[in-house]
Amino acid sequence: MAVTLATLRRYAIARSLFTPGTLRAGVTRMGFVQADPIRSPARAQDLVLRHRVTGYRAGDLERHYASLDVEEDFFVNYGFMTRTAQALMHPRGKLGAWPSPGKCTADAVLGFVRDRGQAHPRDVDGHFARGAVTNYWGGSSSATTHVLDHLHYRGVLRVAGRDAGIRLYAPRELARDRPPPLDAVARRGRQDALLDVAMRLYAPVPAPTLAWLVARLRLAAPQWRPELRAVLARAKARLGRARVEGVEWFWPAEESPDAALADSEGDTAVRLLAPFDPVVWDRRRFEHFWGWAYRFEAYTPVAQRTRGYYAMPLLWRDRVIGWGNLSVAGGALQASLGYVAGRAPRDRAFARALEAELAGMRAFLDVKG
Repeated sequence: MAVTLATLRRYAIARSLFTPGTLRAGVTRMGFVQADPIRSPARAQDLVLRHRVTGYRAGDLERHYASLDVEEDFFVNYGFMTRTAQALMHPRGKLGAWPSPGKCTADAVLGFVRDRGQAHPRDVDGHFARGAVTNYWGGSSSATTHVLDHLHYRGVLRVAGRDAGIRLYAPRELARDRPPPLDAVARRGRQDALLDVAMRLYAPVPAPTLAWLVARLRLAAPQWRPELRAVLARAKARLGRARVEGVEWFWPAEESPDAALADSEGDTAVRLLAPFDPVVWDRRRFEHFWGWAYRFEAYTPVAQRTRGYYAMPLLWRDRVIGWGNLSVAGGALQASLGYVAGRAPRDRAFARALEAELAGMRAFLDVKG
């Protein structure tokens, strides 16, 4: 059977929105869950997992983090990943010089955390009081928090948990001796396996997105930056692929887009998806699949927004037909919905499915209607 855009669209939805199970199983199957600090009406990681974990409630990942085989780290974006996947990136090398306020402060901060076993950034900042720096998002962070982030990225600290969403840091147990360098075969195998974590999560992807994912590995594993061109070449040779409507698409070689079609038959659910959900994360793929441009507008000036601060794509069957802005006011869920066609579908099945999704969202947030 020839692969069509409709085949790829249904394949993408079916493989990503798998049958929900336990939290451990869901995180393990995904491999990586992107995190975001905005809570509207919940954090992105929770909004992603609610569709993939039975009975999931906002904050469950944070509550059960210590009992799961996961770590927080930077992959192609920042988020939660399995320890197996994280191990593919470490030990990180070619990290360059320490940023301000420098290695001496970093050594002192590391010693402070080691002495206490676990530390809140507030306690570290109170002890050192090093001033402020510009963070990744362009805002202001304390210099000691900046140092904690770099110690975490360099693999000497880990996130032990969160307190009201704030990361708590602890020393990472490291091997006494640095492992010997990998030979070329082992190194290529690890590089390919790391890219496969992203492909299992985001496939199928168009060629420009594949190239972007490979390029982002320079941040996940900076020691491999000089070899990423070869990683991309190998990926194009070993992954499943097809040219559809002038665009080259890629997916894991062991999968068949046609096989997922049966799984998607009869799925009439409505789903409000986080802006970073794997189904809609790739804005380029979004336009190929659904024919309209979706943009995340939380950091867009209010006057320039077209769909809202945290507009969540509205998926019905295999179509994203609109968006929803959700909030909680007075202990009740408020939903403002918009539609690409200018109005909601008149199908009664849609109305029932939408009400079921909003009821599920209320249970997830533990609020009333």
